[in-house]
Amino acid sequence: MKHAGPAALDRIEILLAAIRALDGLVERSRGVFYRRGGAFLHFHEDPSGLHADLRIGAEFQRFRAESAAERRALLAALRRQLRPPSR
Repeated sequence: MKHAGPAALDRIEILLAAIRALDGLVERSRGVFYRRGGAFLHFHEDPSGLHADLRIGAEFQRFRAESAAERRALLAALRRQLRPPSR
C-alpha cells in the first residue's frame, strides 16, 4: 500500500487542518505526523480508498478515512492517544 499522494491528501485537507490544530504533533511532510520524535500518524491509499495508520501503543492501527463518519472516528481515536494518561 503506497503513501497517500497529493491528490488524495487534497481530498482530506479539512481533516489535515484539524489534526494540525492538535497540540503535540509535528507534521514532517504533508500528511505525515510525528509525536515525541516518533512516527505517529500517516495516510495510505489503495483501490479500496484512503486509510490512516495511527500509532496506538507500540503498534499502528489502520483506520479507513473515506467518509465523514470514518474521519470523525479517526479524530476521536487520535485525541484519545494524545490525552495524558489518567492517574
